Amino acid sequence: MKKIALIIMASAALNMAVAEDRVGITADLMSVMVKHQGKDIEIKRDQDPDGTVTPDFALTGRACPPFCIQPAKLEGGVETIAEIEVLDYLKKKSAGDDSIIVIDSRTPDWVSKGTIPGSVNISWTELNPKKGATTESISKLLAERFGVKLKEGKDFFDVDEALTEGKADTVFDYSGAKTLVKFCNGMWCGQSPTAINTLKRFGYPDEKMKWYRGGMQNWSNLGLTTAKGK
Repeated sequence: MKKIALIIMASAALNMAVAEDRVGITADLMSVMVKHQGKDIEIKRDQDPDGTVTPDFALTGRACPPFCIQPAKLEGGVETIAEIEVLDYLKKKSAGDDSIIVIDSRTPDWVSKGTIPGSVNISWTELNPKKGATTESISKLLAERFGVKLKEGKDFFDVDEALTEGKADTVFDYSGAKTLVKFCNGMWCGQSPTAINTLKRFGYPDEKMKWYRGGMQNWSNLGLTTAKGK
């Protein structure tokens, strides 16, 4: 009997030690299941106690510009969020909430190295006139991906005029606009803020945009799961 008791005690102690060694997201949350490109992916933290940051995010001397430190809060009412909030949006999206899009704003070459599971890649260049984006192409993106409509009787010529006059609300209907959760490479990356500023110029409501400032830098530092993007 004593041997059995000792075995049970040793097993319990071992299980407790293993539990204490687990790397959770929070004290009450070990992982989150999301959909990524049609497949289930479990987001969790790296369980290797010797794990280190991905080399792509290890450099500390990136030249500014363009790699300038971003503010904690963007101008206007766009909310800055962190990892727990991103995970919450991902859970809602994966559960069928089609009013949310989690957007990797980086260029495809970066996305191919790994992205946040459940996100889609819409590069900041698609929203940047300096990179070839036009009023028409941006308006089509708003309509086809973000749930925005042109008001009845309005066309792209009306949009150009409205943008010049700062009256985007006279040509766009944002009543069905989706909530956009945007991120890029982190606190030294200006791609998401640049895209957000363009969207603001087109009248996209501040309350419909969220900015994950930490981006892939913080996601990597925390050892959270990534997925291959395309």
